Amino acid sequence: MQNNYQRIQTLIEASESRKYDALYLTFKQVAKNFHDVFKKLVPNGVGDLIMKTAPIDQNDAEAVEKASATHVMERFIGVGIRVNFSNDTNEGCRELIHLSGGQKTLVALGLIFAIQKCDPAPFYLFDEIDAALDQEKRRAVAKLIDEFSVNAQFIATTFRPEMLEYASKCYGVRFRNKVSYITIVDSSEALQFLSLDEGNEERPEAEMEEMES
Repeated sequence: MQNNYQRIQTLIEASESRKYDALYLTFKQVAKNFHDVFKKLVPNGVGDLIMKTAPIDQNDAEAVEKASATHVMERFIGVGIRVNFSNDTNEGCRELIHLSGGQKTLVALGLIFAIQKCDPAPFYLFDEIDAALDQEKRRAVAKLIDEFSVNAQFIATTFRPEMLEYASKCYGVRFRNKVSYITIVDSSEALQFLSLDEGNEERPEAEMEEMES
């Protein structure tokens, strides 16, 4: 009976160890992907995922010994994100709470694409993700979506022309007499849709583009 109990305990411990190993490796891969993707979105910036673990009382010898014998994931309490949007080393990295709306958008997209590289989904729907971005960043996002569209389908709504540069298919959506109308349009018609919006004429409800393999 005692032998059976010990075998079960050993099996449980081995399973827990493999689980923690898998979680740790996944985190490390997502963190690497986030760093790489963020560099594409912000060439002069740096973005990193930080693993947060429970603190250890260094004055407690028993706690220190126990922590050194356990897997780091057993002390895992969350994930932090630190980013720097310039190559100014004196600026230092900032956390999400200190970022602007456009900067938060880039961080969120970086994390989505980092996870996509590890565990891809077949379909994504983005609603005006470029609204808070400047022209340079909108083009960087559009280029990245185009890169990922080789293995997944992306549908995005936008009122900006940069997304259209990489769209494989465009749809125009208008709102007339309380009814929405959607039609397939070419890139020139799509750009005209957007110019109508900028000119405050008959406003399209949205410009939808599709990127797919």
